[in-house]
Amino acid sequence: MLKFIFWSLLAVNATLFAYGQGYLGHFSGNEREPARLRNQLNANQLTIVSAERAGHAPAGDAANVAADGKATPQPLACVEIGSFVIADARRFEARLAALNLGDRQSRRNLPGTEISSYIVNIPPMGSKEAADKKAAELRGMGVTNYFVMSDNSPMRWAISLGVFKTETAAQNQLAALVKQGVRTARVTPRMSGSKLLAFQFRDVDAELQTNLEKIRADFPNTQTHSCR
Repeated sequence: MLKFIFWSLLAVNATLFAYGQGYLGHFSGNEREPARLRNQLNANQLTIVSAERAGHAPAGDAANVAADGKATPQPLACVEIGSFVIADARRFEARLAALNLGDRQSRRNLPGTEISSYIVNIPPMGSKEAADKKAAELRGMGVTNYFVMSDNSPMRWAISLGVFKTETAAQNQLAALVKQGVRTARVTPRMSGSKLLAFQFRDVDAELQTNLEKIRADFPNTQTHSCR
């Protein structure tokens, strides 16, 4: 009887060992583990990747890939073409008409390169209220010859204290104002108006840039550069 029990237990242990090693397969399927691994789809091409790579694609790649899988060029913020004399500017503008750019196209006068006069001024105050307050301070100091500049220019809301042909005359006026207690005035040169023009273009993609360069090539004295 003891021998029977001993051999029965030995047989059960042997069976359990064989099952655990995969020699007898599994009840859920008649495959050993090595065989099941080989039958996995592309098991030999499995690659371990980092959590960062698995979580998301690079932002730049996602933004530049269109639905067909091809990279889409990003538009340039601004392109400027200049410098045109007036006659060439008119011809260039006529050539641009076919592109139908609308408000993506604008024209501006280029600043001059020669000093025409000198202005004694208190720099722009930022708002009409601040300029008026400063003007009231000037009146309190006995300064009556001033002008608040309200035009749409870089000098908007500055206060003019006199315009002079020569820098010497402007400096003499500044010295007199300092004696009256005006501490924030300065002398600024004013440039003469330029007769040259430039064109600016917004949201320029690769196709538009190519078309613009084809037109610009017929105006050899002009240049293309980026702008803001």
